[in-house]
Amino acid sequence: MPDWRQLSLADQAAWVIGSGFGAGFSPIAPGTVGSLAAAVILYGLSSLLSFGLGAVIFAALLIMVGLVVGVWATGRMSTEAEPDPGTAVWDEFVGMWIAALPAVLLGWVVGIWGMLIAFVIFRALDVLKPWPCRPLERLHGGWGIMLDDVAAGLMTLVIVQALSMGFALLLARGLSLGLY
Repeated sequence: MPDWRQLSLADQAAWVIGSGFGAGFSPIAPGTVGSLAAAVILYGLSSLLSFGLGAVIFAALLIMVGLVVGVWATGRMSTEAEPDPGTAVWDEFVGMWIAALPAVLLGWVVGIWGMLIAFVIFRALDVLKPWPCRPLERLHGGWGIMLDDVAAGLMTLVIVQALSMGFALLLARGLSLGLY
């Protein structure tokens, strides 16, 4: 961690943003803490927008801006000695926002479950780094830090959607058979 007094104002801003407003300084599992903070922020903002389409549009804009800002901020945090610092968790924020995008449509109760499922799957993929996450992680600077989590978020989004569709088909099948 750098000496804050010796950092430029731009570097200080990059560290504040890149660390997920301090979540990355957690002594235990900073990536998980960052993902959890991102989920709480997205859920809170979505509830202010009453979930639904408006919340999805807002979340999509948040993701796009978050990616651009994240490449800059985490890139400034990156050094040759520490190319992907553990305190850089803004990538978890953006990845989690992508993963939880369907949950912002669902409303209060169902949205919490959707967010929880997305959180668990996203964390697993972020830790395991299946293809294409690991090769993306090797990109230089902020791009490598950010894009592996974007890929994990997109993979989670697809998995959550597939699970949702499977559950809906099972429910519809059960209803048609008179099981419910």
